[in-house]
Formats: sequence, structure tokens, C-alpha cells
Amino acid sequence: MIAIYARQSIEKKDSISIESQIEYAKREVFSEDFKIYQDSGYSGKNTNRPAFHEMMADVQSGRIEKVVVYRLDRISRSILDFADFINILESNHISFVSATEKFDTSTPMGRAMLYIIVVFAQLERESIQMRVQDAFYSRCAKGYYMRGRAPYGFDTEPIVMDGIKTKKLVENAEMDYVEMMFEMYAEPETSYGDITRYFTTQGILVYGKTLKRGFVGQLLRNPVYVQADMDIYEYFKAQGVKIESPPELFTGEFSCYLYQGREGEENILVIAPHKGRIPSSLWLAVQHKLSQNTTFQNGRKCHNTWLA
Repeated sequence: MIAIYARQSIEKKDSISIESQIEYAKREVFSEDFKIYQDSGYSGKNTNRPAFHEMMADVQSGRIEKVVVYRLDRISRSILDFADFINILESNHISFVSATEKFDTSTPMGRAMLYIIVVFAQLERESIQMRVQDAFYSRCAKGYYMRGRAPYGFDTEPIVMDGIKTKKLVENAEMDYVEMMFEMYAEPETSYGDITRYFTTQGILVYGKTLKRGFVGQLLRNPVYVQADMDIYEYFKAQGVKIESPPELFTGEFSCYLYQGREGEENILVIAPHKGRIPSSLWLAVQHKLSQNTTFQNGRKCHNTWLA
């Protein structure tokens, strides 16, 4: 039996449909004994696809004698995954044919050219990933809002910055609760638990749920609420953060975004287009208290002792 495999990650006007891929592949099938395997909505970055696994199971069982695809990258864009795929085919004496690139692994030249094409396919994929990352960090450095859900106490509204559409954070009524959390925690004897218990007794819900201690800790560390002045600039500079905005913009009128840097690089701080609510003195007092917190390791249960 001959296997025809087709894959399409997303449907776009400039992408070839699964139906068209199958029609191209059928031109290389000179038999009525074939089976179509198709994965719709799956990326080629790996081989975690149901129809692909079904086809490989049929390969291992000896039901297939040839695999035909529209193009090499329909199998995978990873050279390691593709090499494993070809090795499995060769160990089972199964040939592989690309309909549009005219590669046939039944010949030595076909196998050599196949691996060369796959190397360039992986290079193209990694280059696209790098361009996407570069664009993301470039927009971060310019102060664009690059997150998903707005932080608690904010909504988003569309704005245009430097001719590019983005979003701006705007306060909502819940910002009063955010300010309350900062003011309560700044008190020397107040803990996360005190804040959560107060919110619970007052019937104050956060996103429709009871306030949790972990949420309080994350919120208090987020600089998106602070009035970013020179004290904030010096604080993050001392933390080793990469500050993209010049010092003269840290006037206290606006707040800031803290973005995670690339792997192995420092985080990025940039002035945001929205106004801060929490004074820098209060925010820094909370950070100082947070830095004094000590995490204790949970007690371990002993299994092998004389008294066990």
C-alpha cells in the first residue's frame, strides 16, 4: 500500500490546502492501493500529530511500501525528526517521494539531496523564529503593551504609538483594591494572610474568586502600578535590569513595564504610556519588606529511623 501524507498548520490565502497537496501527491501514485493520512491544524516543528502517528504505526506493521508527500516540510521542519523518519523508512525498506521537489530515496542522489533540503528548511524555520523574537523585543523597548490579559486594576484601550496600533492600560474601579493591598502590606505586621483574610471577610472578590496569597505576592512585585521616578530608575539599575528609557523620562508622571529578557540576558524596563497609581516611596517600601521575607523548606517526613 502507498501512503499519502498531507499537513497544514493554519489556513491562509497564500498556503496550499490539504486537498491540493493530496492531488499533487496522487500524481506520483500509480496504483489504486493507497491510503490518505492528513493532519489539519498541526505545526511542522515536531511530529506530535495523530495522522502522522497512525501512518508510522502502519509503516512499522509492514503495510506500507512507499510514502508520498506534496513537499518535504509536510513531514517536519526539524532535521532531527526528519532524519529519524527517513531511518525508520529505510529500516523497513520503504521509499519516500516528494511530489513537487522530485526526490526519491530509492536512489543515493535522492537521499543526499533530501538531507540538504531539510537542513535549509530548518534554517528557514529558525530564522523566522529569530525575526519574531527580534520584533517582539523591539516593540518591548519602545514601550508597547506586549502582554495578554490586563493586570488587575486595569483595562486596555487601543492607541496608536509611532504609527503602530497597540494598547494602553487604563485604571478601573478595582485599582482602589490594588492601592489597598500596597498600603496594608506596607504596615510592619501585615502579612499576605492578613490581606487575604480581610478581603474574604469584606466579600471582596478578585476576578470573581477569593483572593489568594500567591496572587498578592505577584501583584505587589509588579512595577506596572508604580509612579516611575528617579528612585525607581535607581532601584532597577541596582538590580541589574536593562533600562531602555532615558533617565529624563522617569519623572513620576507615568508608570513602567518590566519585560523578561532573552534567555541569558537581563530583564527590560521601559516607561509605559499609562499613569502610575502607587507612589514610588510606597512601592519601594513594599519591595524592601518583600526582600526580607525568608522561605523555609518544608519539613521532610523521615521513613528510616530507629523510632519509625
